[in-house]
Formats: sequence, structure tokens, C-alpha cells
Amino acid sequence: MENVCIGMIGAGRAAELHMDGLARVSGVPVRKKTIVARNLLHLKAINKRFGFERISLDIDDVVNDKEINVVDICAPPYIHEDIIIRVLNAGKHVICEKPLTGYFGYMGDPTQIGNHVTKSLMFERLMQSLERLSLVISSSPGKFMYAENFIYAPAIIKAADIIIAKKSRILFMIGEESLNGSSSPVAGDWSKTGGGAFIRVGTHPLTTALWLKAQEAKALGINISVESVIADMGRLSPALSFYEHRHLSTQPVDVEDCGTAMLTFTDKSKALIIATDFCLGGSKNYLNLYCNDMQIKCTLTANDLMDLYLLDEDGMSNVNISELTNAKTGWNKPFIADSEIRGYNGEMQDFMDSVFYDREPKCGYELAHDTIKTIYMAYMSAEFGKRIIN
Repeated sequence: MENVCIGMIGAGRAAELHMDGLARVSGVPVRKKTIVARNLLHLKAINKRFGFERISLDIDDVVNDKEINVVDICAPPYIHEDIIIRVLNAGKHVICEKPLTGYFGYMGDPTQIGNHVTKSLMFERLMQSLERLSLVISSSPGKFMYAENFIYAPAIIKAADIIIAKKSRILFMIGEESLNGSSSPVAGDWSKTGGGAFIRVGTHPLTTALWLKAQEAKALGINISVESVIADMGRLSPALSFYEHRHLSTQPVDVEDCGTAMLTFTDKSKALIIATDFCLGGSKNYLNLYCNDMQIKCTLTANDLMDLYLLDEDGMSNVNISELTNAKTGWNKPFIADSEIRGYNGEMQDFMDSVFYDREPKCGYELAHDTIKTIYMAYMSAEFGKRIIN
């Protein structure tokens, strides 16, 4: 292989984050050939920044290009399954942004499926989707790489190293990602996202908790998996008046803007996962671990590398301070080396190494499968008000 030749599908925020990570890959020659999206203005803007050889509005220009050997899917999740199958059947490798898939509606469903389709039916259809994907992925020579950046974050990697070295038992974890809404115009629509805050951002601490328990299990030579889930979801912001809502960006239509889930593992340990869409002052990302012989606090954002106080925003329009923050004035904790601290650099380095040197990625299909299955168990639990057994 002379190089890893990339085709990217999607030109939104996820594509920007992946490209920032790819720009820092070392030891592997990476060729950015084609980027595809539906919005020509978005395509031109992202291409000006990252310099693909060509832009296109047609996915076939990536799928059928024999030079492209890796397709990076940064499109909305409702089209993930179809693209994954097409790309793998074309003999290429796949990078898939989270979540893997979900329930996005079938012919005959009422509009606003999040309000009207029972979550038990969603779970049943999800499992059918996972069966289709499992069959294609297991029979394809192409690699499936799941883009969960949190497990590549330096703080999470160090936590895993310590747990493995000490053979510690993780008794309880609490993880959260909260933002002020989303930059995606379809974030409030279940038929495009497969859920709300819990699937969109809660997936990060959830996947990380699953991965850390897997590292513990490997160190101890035992099997640990999710035994049950009990959850609660809510749509709180629509109850606010126009004035009360003035600082919030969240606009849920038929999805939750607040979600919590308690996971119980087969070793009886637990993990509490929190996700909200009304966190002001910048993003909040952490995972805390309570073990039998130590405690670990992993803070991805907001971290304490810098404290910044601004009286005005003059000259700051192109300076990134934080994600989805309302204003840059006053005190802020700016993103410093964000691509590294949140794991995007390590993620893309791992994926490029996996393809170029023909080895398995650290984050693959099993973790993607278990994450989305657990998320929909949580949705069922919240709807029926009871614990869901795996």
C-alpha cells in the first residue's frame, strides 16, 4: 500500500474533527482524495480548509473509486447502515462516526416517531439492523473502525493503564457529556438522529465505561458485560417560555434533551451516565471511577490548562474558546490542544496504522454494537419505567 487514500462522506462538525485528527497523523502517508456531502456551500468551505483533491455531491464517487481504500462516514446516523454495507461490499475499509445506527422510522410510521413509535419496536428493529451489519462486517475483508474518540483521550488511556497494572476492580463510574444544544440542524428529529441527547452525546461516556470495564475484565482474565439498564429521559426545554429559553440552543421536536441511565454489569458494578442539552458555559465531559483501591477523575472538558478573562470579543471571531458556549466574555476555560485531549489525534492515528500496517483497531464493531444496544435498552427502560435485562 503506497498510502491510505481517504474518501469522506459528510461536511459538518464531525468531519472537521476527524480532519483535524488526520492532519496530525505521523508515520503513515494519507491522501485526502474526495469529500461528499449534500450541501455545496458546506463542501466548498470545508475543502478550502482541508484541501481534498475533489468535492462531490454523489456518494458513488467515493464508493466506486478504486483508489480510495478508506471511507470515513461523518454523515447523520440515519444513513450509516446503508453506507457501511455499500462501502464494505466494495472492498473498502470503514470509519464510522458514532452512533453506529439506530431506529429512524419505517414506511407507515406516524410523523414524530419519537413520540409515537414504542421503544420496544425500535429495539426489535435495531437488533435486526445489527444482525445485518454483523453479517456484512464479519464476511468482509475490510476493517470496521468505530470513531469513539473518548477511549483515545490521554486521561482515559492513562486510567486504563493504571487499572490494568493494579488489577483494580471498578466498583462505580459516573460519566457525563452535556452541551448547550447541538450544531446539527437535525438534532431535534428522531428520524434523523435515532434519539436525542442520550444517543448524541451520552454515547461518549457510555462507550468509555463499557471499554474500561472490558480492560478490567481482560486484566483479571474474566468476562464482564452489561447485565441490566434502568433509565429516565425527559424533554424539559419546551416547557420554558420564550424568555426563559433565550440562552438555550436546544430545540427538541420528538427527542429527549435530558437523559440518565444506570448500568449494572455482570460483576454487579455500576455506571451512571448523564447527558443534557442545556449546559451553559461550554461543554462538560468527564468520567470518574471509584475502585476498590483508588479513585480516578478524568476531565476532558472543561480542563484547567488555561483560565481566560475577556472584557469584549473584539478580534475573537475566529478564535475557538469552547464548544457551543454562548459568549466569550467573562471567565472561560479555553480548549487547549483539544484534538489531543479529547482523543481525535489518537483515534485517527490508530485507524491509519490499522489500515496501513494491517492490524485491528482498538475501537471496532463489538464496542459499537454493545453501545447502541445499551442505548436502546435505556430508551425502553425510560418508556416502560422498569429495569431492562440484557
